[in-house]
This record gives sequence, structure tokens and C-alpha cells, in this order.
Amino acid sequence: MKPGIRSIVEEVRASLALLEDPVRRIGQERYFLGTIQSLGVPLPEVHAISRTYHRVLRQWDREDVFTLCEALFSSGGFEESIIACHWSRLPVKQYRATDLKRFADWIHRYVGNWATCDTFCNHTVGSWLMMYPSEIHQLKHWAQHKNRWMRRASAVSLIVPGSKGFFVQEIEEIALLLLEDADDMVQKGYGWMLKVTYKMHPKRMEAFVRQHGHRMPRTALRYAIEKWPEEKRKSVLIQTRR
Repeated sequence: MKPGIRSIVEEVRASLALLEDPVRRIGQERYFLGTIQSLGVPLPEVHAISRTYHRVLRQWDREDVFTLCEALFSSGGFEESIIACHWSRLPVKQYRATDLKRFADWIHRYVGNWATCDTFCNHTVGSWLMMYPSEIHQLKHWAQHKNRWMRRASAVSLIVPGSKGFFVQEIEEIALLLLEDADDMVQKGYGWMLKVTYKMHPKRMEAFVRQHGHRMPRTALRYAIEKWPEEKRKSVLIQTRR
């Protein structure tokens, strides 16, 4: 590891240690579920530490930034992982088509809770997909992975693109692959994906949910229709829960 990378890692850990809160740690571990090794540092403070380095890291080569991110991810610490998620977005203009393999490896090896999954996938993976849309088919492999966070990632990586109206066909295909998943973290993930896509494609999403809603777990269905008009929500619940 380069001295500059090692130095930043040490500085970040020292900054986090000063803010450690054992009481808050217990609350965070309950709230974020999954596998989480928290110091109990409030997330606004974590974000502030991250922003301290943004100007410098934007000048770095992509490989050096990714090496730094991996060092933080591999620590297993919740706060360090959240900072790694933010920093992985900084070299976005340098992203390459091959980076998705690296991102998938990080999710598989290091992600153990919904906060890290969503922070990383919403922005880093979502931005990558907008740059390399022809590679979106790779998310279908994630949707069939044995790792629950890979399956959730296949959906939440499409949250930002979906909210802008992109990839509606692929969103439907991913939702079908996840439709009867028994894991509530996956159900909430693809339900959220359908919910944000509804804003730009209300008729298409309504048709999709009415057609397949009887097979969707209640958690996924309620997430998907959360932003629908009240009468339509009631109607689809009656239709699909018979």
C-alpha cells in the first residue's frame, strides 16, 4: 500500500475513534441489521470525515482511489465502509467497463447490511450503469446469486436510473427474477425499485404489479405501491390478496 493511502486510512481511523459512542453503537447495530461492526459514530459525522478528503481524492488516479476503498471495506468497520462507498464515486469519470467485476466482488465480500449495500449501489453502481448501459444484463446474474446482498444489489443499483425513467424493461426483468424471494431485504429492495420507477412510468408499473402482484410477498407489494393514489392502492391490494 502506498504511503499516501496508508496515511489517509490511519487518519480516518483516528478521526472515527475520537467520535466512538458505545451506546449509539448498540442502536446502530439493531437498526441496520445484517453484519455490522459499528463504532457508533453518527452518520452526519461520518459523511463530514468523508468530505474532508474529496478535493484531494478527486485528483487521484482511479486505481489508487479503489485501493484506498478496498482497504476501508476490508476492515469490516461500518463507518469505514460507508466512507469507502462515498469515495468509490469520486473517480466516476475514469470508470471502465471492467469495473463492475470489482464492484460485484466488493458487494459479495464486504457488504453485510442494507445501509452499505444501498449507499454503494445507488450511486457508484448506478452511475456505472448509466455509463455502460449495454452491460446491464449482468445484474440478472446478481439477482440469482445465493448472497442476499447481491440479490438486493441487483435491484437497488437501478434505483437512481429508474427514478429518471431509464431501464424500465430491465427493471421488470429483475423484478421477475426476485418476485418470490423469501428474504425481506431483497423484497424491500425490489419493491423500492418498482416504487421509484412508478413516478416516470405509472401505467406500465401499475400493469406490472396488477399482473404479478398475487405472487409478490406482502412486504415487496406494499413497498411497490407506496406512492400510488390511495384508491389504486386499495384496489390492487384487494385484487392481489384474494
